[in-house]
Amino acid sequence: MDLEEPKVSYISKEALICPVCDTEFHREELLSGSGRLIAGNITDELHRLYEPSARYGDVYPLVYQATVCPECWFASMDKEDFSFLPVQAQSALLRDKDERIAETSLVFPGVDFYENRNLASGAASLYLASRCYDYFPKEASPTIKQGIACLRTAWLCEALHTKNPGEHYDWLAMLFKKKAQFLYAEAVEQEQTGTEPLSAVKNFGPDTDKNYGYDGMLYLSALLKVKYGPRGNPQRRKAYLSDAKRIIARIFGLGKSSKNKPGPLLEHARNIYNEISKELNEFDE
Repeated sequence: MDLEEPKVSYISKEALICPVCDTEFHREELLSGSGRLIAGNITDELHRLYEPSARYGDVYPLVYQATVCPECWFASMDKEDFSFLPVQAQSALLRDKDERIAETSLVFPGVDFYENRNLASGAASLYLASRCYDYFPKEASPTIKQGIACLRTAWLCEALHTKNPGEHYDWLAMLFKKKAQFLYAEAVEQEQTGTEPLSAVKNFGPDTDKNYGYDGMLYLSALLKVKYGPRGNPQRRKAYLSDAKRIIARIFGLGKSSKNKPGPLLEHARNIYNEISKELNEFDE
């Protein structure tokens, strides 16, 4: 009889040195295979859902994505950004240590990055990454990375709400999605005006199972405007919708001429395009 406790992660043998406080630590990595991840549906936000496994229970790949120093809580979305933090940012991040830890602990109480990850520390790690990218230069494409981190934080907050209803994680999820909406819009505008390039982004995600690339980023910038953009001012709302419709139409045009366009992206793009058209028609009635 197999009495070994089911494991979903392991501690990497590779040692990392925090560029902010010089702490040496080892990342926790997600194990793959053996039925740990059972892919379910993909949402309109391109978030992959997973079915619980009989042996391993619920597994959330996003929990393990961000790299976090367990001592000073400096974080980034990937190991490359973590290791190559610009020298000029290191002292500023060290000065920010106490405030960074205090603010994160207020939102996600009880988190300890010396312990194995759970939903709360996974969400906190992504929140920290979004916060720490404030100190990265434009060459690192920090704005879109912050947007992706906020969206991922929101998804984990939704999972926390499912497991802990009544503790306001649904409210937190909405806040992070609205922040992601702003950041995605900023990233698109900055890329188009040449203010901040996207060349440093290796994987646009937004989730871990598939890279939907630049088109996926455009699609999400439109979707997030429709779902989480301002609604109080009718004229501003109409302008948001019109802008989102133009972005989606661009994806449609590319999709008709490319057999490599991901099917789920086109399917969701068509649905949101129809929703936008319907709401815009209501403005004209």
